[in-house]
Amino acid sequence: MQWQAADKESFALDDKVQRQDEQEVETRWEALTALLLHPPYEVDRLTFYGRMLILACCFIWGPYFILNGIDWQVIGSSFLHNINLPFHEFGHLLFMPFGEFWSILGGSLFQIILPLIILLAFLIRQQDNFSASVMLWWCGQNFIDVSPYIADAQLRNLPLILNKGDESHDRGNLLAMTGYLQHTQAIAYASFTIGAVIICISLIWGSYLLRAQKKVLK
Repeated sequence: MQWQAADKESFALDDKVQRQDEQEVETRWEALTALLLHPPYEVDRLTFYGRMLILACCFIWGPYFILNGIDWQVIGSSFLHNINLPFHEFGHLLFMPFGEFWSILGGSLFQIILPLIILLAFLIRQQDNFSASVMLWWCGQNFIDVSPYIADAQLRNLPLILNKGDESHDRGNLLAMTGYLQHTQAIAYASFTIGAVIICISLIWGSYLLRAQKKVLK
């Protein structure tokens, strides 16, 4: 009889722990949902329509980049490329202490992860999920931004900063070092596709947030 009572207590304890775990998971999921999808605060109409304008620009530029494919004339001539370029060059310097490989990779890596760092700052510290969605858009655009130079890794025909020679072609050198130079087109299209998907997700996210925000305008 004692062992039966002990088993019942053990089952009851296990059931209680399981319910607590389920409640904890549910609470965390609700917190994550609120962080990503709920307007964190009311805004005035001027701020709201300013966000609408930003989202409209993203809706114009996003499909523009995506529909033109890996086209250097389109991507390289965009003012966003000139914004991305200084961060790319800074990435080389930032990762230089870790050796030649990381110094070369650091340019493209930093210009992609910088928007994600800012995204987390907006999301966690500022609780501004709309600005976070714009940073996600920028991250996707950076994936697209690096794709033409990846595709050019074998031919090395595209212009380099400060008119540097072929030996300074980051993606060409990186893919040669890793033995993936023969796969340049596949890697370029993978980068472009990832960027396109991220842009689409960011547009859906931003649209959902503004729709919800409109209901709580001041």
